[in-house]
Amino acid sequence: MVAAVAAVAGAVVTYGSDVGNVVYVAIYLVLCALSWRAARRADGDSRAPWTLIAVAMSLWFAGDVVEIVQYYVSSVPTVGVTDLFWLGGYPLFAVALTMMARRRAPGRMRAAVLDSLTLTVAAGAASWQFLVEPVLRAGYGLADSIVPALYPVADVVLLAGMLIVALSPGTRTAPTRLLLGAIGVYLGVDLGYNLLPYVLDAALVERLGALIMLGNALAVAAGLHPGRGELTRPGERVSLLHPARVLFLGLALMTTPLLAMLQSGFDHREIILVVATTACAAFVLARFTTAVREQERAQAELAYQAQHDPLTGLANRAVLTERLGRLLPTGDTAVSVLYLDLDGFKEINDRHGHDAGDAVLQAVSRRLSAAVRETDLVARLGGDEFVLLCPATPRVDAIRLAERVLHDVAQPIAWHGLALRVGTSIGIADRPHGAEAGPAAVLRSADIAMYHAKRQGRGRWAVASSGDAQLAPETIAP
Repeated sequence: MVAAVAAVAGAVVTYGSDVGNVVYVAIYLVLCALSWRAARRADGDSRAPWTLIAVAMSLWFAGDVVEIVQYYVSSVPTVGVTDLFWLGGYPLFAVALTMMARRRAPGRMRAAVLDSLTLTVAAGAASWQFLVEPVLRAGYGLADSIVPALYPVADVVLLAGMLIVALSPGTRTAPTRLLLGAIGVYLGVDLGYNLLPYVLDAALVERLGALIMLGNALAVAAGLHPGRGELTRPGERVSLLHPARVLFLGLALMTTPLLAMLQSGFDHREIILVVATTACAAFVLARFTTAVREQERAQAELAYQAQHDPLTGLANRAVLTERLGRLLPTGDTAVSVLYLDLDGFKEINDRHGHDAGDAVLQAVSRRLSAAVRETDLVARLGGDEFVLLCPATPRVDAIRLAERVLHDVAQPIAWHGLALRVGTSIGIADRPHGAEAGPAAVLRSADIAMYHAKRQGRGRWAVASSGDAQLAPETIAP
């Protein structure tokens, strides 16, 4: 990106000269080649949108090359074949963005589509009044009027694709920001072409054309980024209604009334109407936001209950299986699982009742959570069985963790003036080999190792190795 910014700055400075044309073509050619490289590096279904982006860039590049050739050979017409290349890239880019949004939020696009359509219609209305209609009313020939008017329309189409990606659920890190930044540059340059001639010299405005390559560089950087998969794979469900989203929707609702009043002129009656319309829109959006927030809180509560144990607040088996299933295919060989079963828990339940048993389970849960890292997962499978899922943890570190857990769990638990004591037996397993290298196989190996530890006298840990379990020599009595 540093090289791209420097190159684009040089292209802006030399724009229009012979040297500038050579620099412009060379930089643009490199960016197009990199866009095709990014498309080839994509896998499976994710290749299609990146290919469309590469085609769009190539069409824009072809249009610029044709215009440069026309400049040196004959003359550059006001409307010509170059417009076919330039206009053809916009819908391809918009389709690519829509494909990305559908892949990152399958089955969850309704809200994003409705919001993006609302904002797009508002932008289209403003574009028609300030950009399209003045060109059509200028009285030029048919082609000279229609073709220039198509560029604001193409910008609205590109804006729609951008909004769908921006408003759809999914992860938003550097690749997403880079791609959205690229669209912002494209739209900004086109808007400058339409508005800046009223306040700046036309020759200076023409230099904006080189900034298109900055947008291309941002898009290429997104395609080559190691995390580009976030743009084409399902992301996490995001249901929170961002305040900025409500603000933009409010502005969209006010666009059409304001445009109508701008055409008819303002007097005291129109001002009263604007104030009343703004107040009504604000009240409607406030009520809408309140309803959505209430629904989000209810959904969050239901999601929490479905993913957590109600007694201890730990993750349940479903969360454990899902997290382990995501870790195993990553190729990280240091995924360790510690399977725990409490020793002496049944005796406490039988002697002191279930209230005492619940207090023991809650105390053990707190101790396990304190013993692990933030990246680890503590889950309760049911009864007195717990699992610690530790990514990026080699076996030797898992053994050290097991020794710490044996010590911590064995400490007395205060309950109604009594000191309750339990121990634990721990089975340790890491990534298994073979066809059954899945979550069930890992948990089964750890479970078998845990029973090996129990048979050896409890208060021990055992390591599952190559389908069997090796008893560890260290023990701590409960």
